Amino acid sequence: MALTLGKILKPFFRLSSDDFPKLAAERYGQNADMDETWLLFEPVASNLVGGFKTALDDDRFEVLVPRLDAIDGEFRGVAYEGAGMGLMLLDSLGPWKKRLKAFLAGPGAPYDWLLYIGAGLVLPRAPIRPDRFLATLDPFLRWFVMDGYGFYEGFFSGRRSINEHQVPARITGYGRRAFDHGLGRSIWFSTGANVDRIVSTISTFPKNRQADLWGGIGLACAYAACVVDRDAIRILRTTAGPYGSHMAAGAAVAATFRMQTGGVAVHTDLACEVLCGLSSKEVAHIANVARKSLPPDGAEPAYEIWRQYLANRFAAWSESGLTSEEAKS
Repeated sequence: MALTLGKILKPFFRLSSDDFPKLAAERYGQNADMDETWLLFEPVASNLVGGFKTALDDDRFEVLVPRLDAIDGEFRGVAYEGAGMGLMLLDSLGPWKKRLKAFLAGPGAPYDWLLYIGAGLVLPRAPIRPDRFLATLDPFLRWFVMDGYGFYEGFFSGRRSINEHQVPARITGYGRRAFDHGLGRSIWFSTGANVDRIVSTISTFPKNRQADLWGGIGLACAYAACVVDRDAIRILRTTAGPYGSHMAAGAAVAATFRMQTGGVAVHTDLACEVLCGLSSKEVAHIANVARKSLPPDGAEPAYEIWRQYLANRFAAWSESGLTSEEAKS
């Protein structure tokens, strides 16, 4: 039944890696630098779409996992994110099986945050109330669902969420801030990682939203940058001004989950060196130690307390004298 359902859904939930550059060009025009950058972004988009279609083709774990694990390590996490999309879509229309939760509890566990993001990419089009869905999830990781939601809205509904600065009314509380993390990630991709376009886009938003948007930029450039340009990242941090520490926090989040899945990418190391002053391994160590001592959710989610800690820790690393030896302590 699941296999049949997946085949039925494909024509109604079309997604192609070709959509990504087309949407970006519609928003920012045809630019030579963006065309070049999209050649580097293409493996990210194609593996996301590939993971999604793989889950729809056959959601049996004994079939799905080997297909995902066959993806090159650099892009395997993105393929799992796409699989999270597929499993979420199947669950939303055939909820008796709970595929996503079973996958998270089993072979998908190392990629849990990416699976949550994938679920969030589908949530805008699923007949599910976000607040009720979040209540069933891990209290710490559930905010990545809203991150995925924000990315979807920013990339595929840019006129509403980017130009008009709208947040869907059904997203409430801290979910609105997590939404902006994903919205920031969408800006990184849709601008072709161009410094001027990123800065001009974020500057149109209210000041009270810009820190979270810059946090999304930091995560994007550290996790799936593909554009390993030290100067560009340095300029972005400088231009972000008081929000540069939130970029660093986003990079730290990316480093944490890069290490969780057993791989370190060159651009993750580069982003952490520029934004945090340390290697991605050292940054991940700091983030993981901090996460272990978090209090339970209160007036503020533990996830936000963690991000605040990371932003403060790396706010001015060059002046603080933070060294590799301190990171190891």
